[in-house]
Amino acid sequence: MPLVTINLIENVFDKTQKQEMIAKVTDAMVGIEGEAMRGLTWVVINEVSEGEWGIGGKPLSSDDVHQIQASAG
Repeated sequence: MPLVTINLIENVFDKTQKQEMIAKVTDAMVGIEGEAMRGLTWVVINEVSEGEWGIGGKPLSSDDVHQIQASAG
């Protein structure tokens, strides 16, 4: 049984977006392992509190991530 873990900073993605992640990651895994494994493929989303996840020595907040998303779009 495959287990895929997705780690996110809290307050960045809403419930609908997280449900979409679960569905699409499951679809990707099933594309590799076969349809018979769909019911056995686990996807877990862990949310990390703002400021407890950092990149390059700097803690990130949800606002930081939203600014990055806006500049990439």
